[in-house]
Amino acid sequence: MEEFARKGFAGARVQDIATRAGLSQQLITYYFGGKQGLAQAVKQSWETQEATFAGSDKSLEQMVTGYVHATLANPLMARMFLWEGLNSDEPSTGQTGVSPLGSPDVTELARRQAAGELSGDVDPRFVLLIFMGAVAAPIIMPQVARRVTGLEPDSQEFEARYANELRVVLHHLRG
Repeated sequence: MEEFARKGFAGARVQDIATRAGLSQQLITYYFGGKQGLAQAVKQSWETQEATFAGSDKSLEQMVTGYVHATLANPLMARMFLWEGLNSDEPSTGQTGVSPLGSPDVTELARRQAAGELSGDVDPRFVLLIFMGAVAAPIIMPQVARRVTGLEPDSQEFEARYANELRVVLHHLRG
């Protein structure tokens, strides 16, 4: 994850990853089928972590603040997504099996909207995009976060205050 976060998919080299892990490049190829398989395994490890704070048993506020805490505690996945967006030729590490509404995350937001957790006058697709951007903002623009808040974006005070402000915004989106 560190190598992909530092250099993106295109810039990461399997040999560098193997050296960093103290393994032979052949082992990575054998177990993961190469760089693409390894990138997918990294994404799956994030999805496993994600299940602990973003399950359907969590409130929308708990889910969004869970993303804030997880992303600020370990910004590598956000950096991987940033690289993916900056390099359109990179293979997608996103989810497959897109529903008519979009991703499974959008389907989950639509379910929450139907249950009254989200106002009926907002589009869950755009709400997802807005909150993904909000969660990633302190990672991709730490200088802006620092300038506008006066806080270090990797500090506990910033994390607590930012998560609270996102909870307030979510409260207003309930309608």
